[in-house]
Amino acid sequence: MIVDYHMHLREDGQRVSHRVETVERWVERATSRGVDEIGFTEHVYYFLETRPLLTVPYQIDHCHVSIEPYVEAVLEAKRRGLPVKLGAEVDYIVGHEEEIRELLAPYPWDFVLGSIHYLDGLGIDTEPSLVGAVGLEEAYSRYFNALGQAARSGLYDSLAHPDLVKFFGNVNGWDEEAFVAELDGVCLEVSTAGLRKPHGRIYPEPELLAAARRAGVSITLASDAHEPDEVGRDLARAAEHARAAGYETVTVFDVRRARQVPLG
Repeated sequence: MIVDYHMHLREDGQRVSHRVETVERWVERATSRGVDEIGFTEHVYYFLETRPLLTVPYQIDHCHVSIEPYVEAVLEAKRRGLPVKLGAEVDYIVGHEEEIRELLAPYPWDFVLGSIHYLDGLGIDTEPSLVGAVGLEEAYSRYFNALGQAARSGLYDSLAHPDLVKFFGNVNGWDEEAFVAELDGVCLEVSTAGLRKPHGRIYPEPELLAAARRAGVSITLASDAHEPDEVGRDLARAAEHARAAGYETVTVFDVRRARQVPLG
């Protein structure tokens, strides 16, 4: 089975479109690429309901729609029998775990992605960057410490683009084993989004993925599509990347219950 469990509903480039008709068009593209099931995972900072939690100017600038039309569009697509799942991409904010939990509680999510794009107001994959402020090795340490906290929080089902911090450079020989030991019941996302970045590499690096496999950590697959043409892009490479680390199954979710299916 091939799933794409990370995408953001858009039309006309980057215009947010939380409508069931948009969902249907994305499903058509997924089907044409041989993807069996897709999961929509809008950034929750787009939702006005998250405004009290936001401090990063970029996220505040993009906070302009309600969560309800998004949830209803995906749920209506499910009622029509389309192979879609309701998800969200939720940036982890240290010290605000309970507020995040309360925000998510009213909705029937199939899965929730955890990610970290900013720490202490500094970007992980944007400028001004954490790497630029503290150096590469210290940035790695802070990032993976925070991502471990996210895993332990109980908020998330999978961690999106888990080694995003490599955007500004890669540290070899860091302790992947210690990090994956914290992922009790939380999946790692194998994402092709990195192939569209300057570094041109899948998330996560082979060493991290192999360590996760040895620790019994499950995986999801993702394109991180922000336009229909990106749906399912390079997922065959993601599956090959996973197999090289020893994976034979991929995780699918139903109302936050995980099960394993053969990796297509």
